[in-house]
Amino acid sequence: MQTVRRSIARPGSSAPAGTVQSLTEISDVHAVRLSTALPEFDRVLGGGIVLGGVILLGGDPGIGKSTLILQIGGRIADQNKTVLYISGEESGSQVKGRFERLGLRAAGLKFLGETDLDIIESTVRQHTPGLVILDSIQTVATPDVSSEPGSVSQLRAATGRLVALAKELNIPIIVIGHVTKEGSVAGPRSLEHLVDVVLYLEGDRHHAFRVLRAVKNRFGSTNEIGVFDMHPDGLHEVTNPSALFLAERSKSQPGSVVTAVVEGSRAFLVEIQALVTRTNFGYPQRRAVGFSLNRLQVLIAVLMKKAGLFLGNQDVHVSVAGGFRVNEPAVDLAVCIAIASALKNKAIAPETIVLGEVGLGGEIRSVATLDKRLAEAAKLGFRDVVMPATRDASATAGLQVIPESSVSDAIRNIVL
Repeated sequence: MQTVRRSIARPGSSAPAGTVQSLTEISDVHAVRLSTALPEFDRVLGGGIVLGGVILLGGDPGIGKSTLILQIGGRIADQNKTVLYISGEESGSQVKGRFERLGLRAAGLKFLGETDLDIIESTVRQHTPGLVILDSIQTVATPDVSSEPGSVSQLRAATGRLVALAKELNIPIIVIGHVTKEGSVAGPRSLEHLVDVVLYLEGDRHHAFRVLRAVKNRFGSTNEIGVFDMHPDGLHEVTNPSALFLAERSKSQPGSVVTAVVEGSRAFLVEIQALVTRTNFGYPQRRAVGFSLNRLQVLIAVLMKKAGLFLGNQDVHVSVAGGFRVNEPAVDLAVCIAIASALKNKAIAPETIVLGEVGLGGEIRSVATLDKRLAEAAKLGFRDVVMPATRDASATAGLQVIPESSVSDAIRNIVL
């Protein structure tokens, strides 16, 4: 029996056709930015806060989100602009006390203690401030949604209305979002696609260093970071992160290796530390702080297979000193050298910097932006650089090059 296929007529839409433009006919419109007078913060944003944009700032509890936002509010208020600080968690006296402890003047800063989004929207429309700060989005609720404050539906509805309000009035809004146990801002990443910019304030609350990183930015790059140092009077900008990260480095300690990382337009040096101890019970442990544990497992496998290091009965701990986090392959060789140095209990030369990606075959691969890394190392007084033999060593900023083609040769020549 032959099957007869019938076409189903689809009714056409009654909506009028949209206007199509050629990209060459569209005029360039540059975003108007508001400087925060904090160069590290402005760098991450791409030059300042864009008018009409909504910024979501996330981070672990106690990391310094409210402190940073208050400092930004105070500096913008000093530019003869009104800043409306909305809080559903703290009273006006608490915010004022913290504001004064930071040494800021509160003349241009207005406070609103409210969680009802309808009242918040009416207040913003009435006062039309130069900047709105909301601490935090989890406390805000709209009567249009019948769920509890902090639920995903409330968060999405409230954020959507705030975005529409910012675009309509051309007012920038900074929203603080708490990080959940899973590590996402204000729920399972439910808000990141709604806002224009998503920033994370990273760091260990037990360390003074803080890193501001953009994971989404419609008005600029997401490669830049800002480095801050926590003090009793607030967050101070760090103009030379390398010197700060290496300030307490022990120059004759086995397992300590210095490498260079690049974030955005800047390169700075960090110390990789490794500790290798004999396993006393059960399976050998692998721990990583500031470095990918999965990547560490791969590098240990390469060291055992290609470099002949027996780590099957050794616990391996790797840490990036100072609470910084690295996630680029250029630090692979430094991690391997640090592990070998700790295993053999032999320190490498303190004026040596190590760069290179390690492949599964044990080969050392080239790294990007090598000139920036070498220039930063030379500026801080390093003399030797262990780097891939495949890279052109003509421009090395005056450093003595130690070319290596495999991780086994690098360990044999530097550690053993």
